[in-house]
Amino acid sequence: QVHLVESGGGLVQAGGSLRLSCAASGTIFSINVMGWYRQAPGKQRELVTIITSRGSTNYADSVKGRFTISRDNAKNTVYLQMNSLKPEDTAVYYCNLIAKEHFYSEYENYWGQGTQVTVSS
Repeated sequence: QVHLVESGGGLVQAGGSLRLSCAASGTIFSINVMGWYRQAPGKQRELVTIITSRGSTNYADSVKGRFTISRDNAKNTVYLQMNSLKPEDTAVYYCNLIAKEHFYSEYENYWGQGTQVTVSS
């Protein structure tokens, strides 16, 4: 089993910054893509950003230039640095991994429990 633990959420004023972390533990053979999604009240979960095992990144247009994703492969950890936060960034942020537990396993999706980010105006 792969277990994800997120941290770093909280309350911040507009224009402020937060850094989210997501550490994966358990039986892990390989992690392919790591990413962050978010879900605001009454809205569907949406992709924020992803990073591949080779370091390629992709961002939602709404966060480009403000958010930065990074990963530490030695620690099986992915980070999300969020700058210039806006009230519309308020949501529960979920960590996501596409990983496999063993050499012979298939890649599967794993989700964190979510961490609340609230940006006040």
